[in-house]
Amino acid sequence: MTLTPDISAATEIEIPFHDVDAAQIAWHGHYVKYFEIARCQLLDKIDYNYRQMEASGYFWPVIDIRLRYARPARFQQRVRVLAQLAEWEHRLKIKYEISDVDSGQRLTRGYSVQVAVDATSGEMLLASPDILYRKLGIET
Repeated sequence: MTLTPDISAATEIEIPFHDVDAAQIAWHGHYVKYFEIARCQLLDKIDYNYRQMEASGYFWPVIDIRLRYARPARFQQRVRVLAQLAEWEHRLKIKYEISDVDSGQRLTRGYSVQVAVDATSGEMLLASPDILYRKLGIET
């Protein structure tokens, strides 16, 4: 088994007013959006974003997502969202961590799992297609 490449991407977000409740705390569902923003950064970094996935003949739907909240994100708080590739052979698993920019304190962590689906047949693949290996710089 080949080791997973050390690939990550991070972005900073200021929690906007439209993402918070009356207590000025970010609604829990918006954290998935923050993960998605960092995931797109990571996919751009490996030159295999959603448009490129589709052009290569595959869709990569999210089939599982997990979040663990430690502390709330608040209105106008600057947070750093880190996305890191965790698995790639049979699925695309990305780990996330949201932390406060100023203190570095962890607010949330989690992961998402995506699988390759053939765009023509609609069949889920049991292994990641060669295009992903190439984008990661791995010989198959």
